[in-house]
Amino acid sequence: MSTQSEDGDAEDELRERISNFLRRNFPQIQMHGGSAAIQDLDREEGSVTIMLGGACSGCGISPMTIQAIKSRMTKEITEISTVHAETGMGGNEGMAGGAGGGSGMSPSFPGESSSSDSDEGPEAPF
Repeated sequence: MSTQSEDGDAEDELRERISNFLRRNFPQIQMHGGSAAIQDLDREEGSVTIMLGGACSGCGISPMTIQAIKSRMTKEITEISTVHAETGMGGNEGMAGGAGGGSGMSPSFPGESSSSDSDEGPEAPF
């Protein structure tokens, strides 16, 4: 028989393990001016929602960071089977939302351009 306080303690312990995982495995998030926060945690479902903020919003490699978090967290923290992650950019998960599902943001790389007759590189979004 479990009590609410035991459930709360177990959830707090899991939250702490997730936070430590993010700090230990992804120090570049904070080093580059970004942040990672647990938005929602459902122990029974085994799911967690992570919000990447700060410099992560709009960063071209944040979709790859999200994919790495999803892949590594489910392997290292056995209680977590599903990781949702967002950058605060309209709720898009980028490539992590379904491996190229079409509606997510794609990372941009230097020299890439969506216009074939321009050699000035990608346009700024403003």
